[in-house]
Amino acid sequence: MYMASTANPTRDDFAKLLDEQLGGADDGGFEGRVVKGTITAIENGNVIIDVGLKSEGRVALREFSHGDQPHGLSVGDEVEVFVDRVENADGEAMLSRDRARREAAWDKLESEFGEGKRVEGRIFGRVKGGFTVDLDGAVAFLPGSQVDIRPVRDVGPLMDMPQPFQILKMDRRRGNIVVSRRAVLEETRAEQRSELIDKLSEGQVIDGVVKNITDYGAFVDLGGIDGLLHVTDMSYKRVNHPSEVVNIGDSVSVQIIRINQDTQRISLGMKQLESDPWDGVAAKYPVGAKLSGTVTNITEYGAFVELEAGIEGLVHVSEMSWTKKNVHPGKIVSTSQEVDVMVLEVDSDKRRISLGLKQAQQNPWEAFAEKHPVGSTVAGEVKNATEFGLFIGLDGDVDGMVHMSDIAWGISGEDALALHRKGEEVQAVVLDVDVEKERISLGMKQLEKGAPAAGGTSSSGSLRRGEVVTVTILEVRDGGLEVQAGDDGATGFIKRSDLGRDRDEQRPDRFQAGQKVDAMVTGFDRSKKPNFSIKARQLAEEKEAVEQYGSSDSGASLGDILGEALKQKQ
Repeated sequence: MYMASTANPTRDDFAKLLDEQLGGADDGGFEGRVVKGTITAIENGNVIIDVGLKSEGRVALREFSHGDQPHGLSVGDEVEVFVDRVENADGEAMLSRDRARREAAWDKLESEFGEGKRVEGRIFGRVKGGFTVDLDGAVAFLPGSQVDIRPVRDVGPLMDMPQPFQILKMDRRRGNIVVSRRAVLEETRAEQRSELIDKLSEGQVIDGVVKNITDYGAFVDLGGIDGLLHVTDMSYKRVNHPSEVVNIGDSVSVQIIRINQDTQRISLGMKQLESDPWDGVAAKYPVGAKLSGTVTNITEYGAFVELEAGIEGLVHVSEMSWTKKNVHPGKIVSTSQEVDVMVLEVDSDKRRISLGLKQAQQNPWEAFAEKHPVGSTVAGEVKNATEFGLFIGLDGDVDGMVHMSDIAWGISGEDALALHRKGEEVQAVVLDVDVEKERISLGMKQLEKGAPAAGGTSSSGSLRRGEVVTVTILEVRDGGLEVQAGDDGATGFIKRSDLGRDRDEQRPDRFQAGQKVDAMVTGFDRSKKPNFSIKARQLAEEKEAVEQYGSSDSGASLGDILGEALKQKQ
């Protein structure tokens, strides 16, 4: 022990004595620092290191090893260690090689993280949610999703292998580091893609291998970079699924259609290497031509028919059937069915052909008119009864209509409608066929005894145009009067405007059912039903009176003339 040279030691003497006992005033500054030391011995699995303190320290030999690699240390080698404490209970310095490496690694990693550089490390363990990575002393966490671009089932081959990583985030205070191997792979892949894309050009034909198939196309490996072969670019003919054309592993020749430099996406095509079947299609399929084809697809708005490989036309729902209206196309045709169609329109620029299914068949109204001319008798079932007449099912899957005024003689239309029911078999006369409007007019009362004959006369020949007859009012309506000539003659109608010459006289409510009035026959409708007019009768009588008793400038008034005429008739 140091003894003072005088009987009364000074403050400096005590400081010197304390310094000697603790190994120097600067020893305490070693703690928590990385220092260099010299190996003085290697024994019993420990490395004895002298770092310039009062006592040496021991470090486990394993802290100098990397996995199965030998430590490669010798006495006299200089190494860096971390001074945890200057002296422990045994009087030895507490040193750590791992802490030294970790501190040095953190310093380096912080610098590299700030510069965005990649770091090298080794995957050495598995933890929940990922793996642990040794970054030359610092331990980092590698999430499972960041191991590779695609999920990796077996990480064994990647363990303890030096490889680059990208630091995603780090917190030295908490000792947290998160790294990604996937980011490095993606960056490398992007660099490789850029190099490969620079070598490719639109329109280029290149060979590739089908790597994956989806519902919308196939991905083709072009030698390190993938391109999409969309299903619509596989063939000119309809392809329902890409697997109909290619399989995974197939070698295919494709043409580069488009390269998007921004997204680095490549669009490929196979049909572009074939001859285009649409060339000269207008001449090959002229409008009006009748052809045969196969139904390939059915939608709500129509059906697609393939005329040849790569050439399809659309039969719109409105062109599918003459008689079936507002029916889903699937109830008229079925997929793979062979059908006859007619070309309605060709648009080569838009690659569209409009087809007609019904046009390839005879118009049923034309066929009916040929088989059943006006005046012929037909039979059919009452399909429907409406407020204005009956619809009768006829040959050729067409309907004819019997207006309620043509159902029966001598009764009102409403009463005539009540005489018949749906499903009843009836007979009728063809009154008119309008092919363009797809209408067939029928009459049932024309088959009754005493019905008007063609030419506008009744069966007795008593009704003629211009004739004045006495009619009985059967029904008063807002639009006029339903009347009957004689007691059992033909029924007809007097329109509201024909009820009188003056507006006040043109009121149906001034008449009553059963009342008799004189009216003139002004004509016949297409069902040979007579039309009557009170107004025409009045004008005719006025004209007759003027001619018989004088002109309008003879000095007599029109009232005088009509009065005189009435006296003569009496």
